[in-house]
Amino acid sequence: MVYPSAKQQGKVYFGAWVQLEDEAGQLKHYRLVGPDEFDLRVNKLSIDSPLARALLGKMADDEIQVSTPTGNHWYTITAVSYQPFAELN
Repeated sequence: MVYPSAKQQGKVYFGAWVQLEDEAGQLKHYRLVGPDEFDLRVNKLSIDSPLARALLGKMADDEIQVSTPTGNHWYTITAVSYQPFAELN
């Protein structure tokens, strides 16, 4: 488990679990991990990826834009946690 500093609380940094809503209204969950740990099959997103870089320092309700080879994509951050979302209920 990652224990964020008080300055990081509620913001997206390394180790955060992030819930996003895409343009179609679908929710996606990711954990920001190191490049050697990433595995999208289990929602582990490399901190070096364009999506993770766009998320860094943002908070719930922030909107981000990510440029990819298929075009620009918009997401809304709906939740940020340093615990898995299943443990929050």
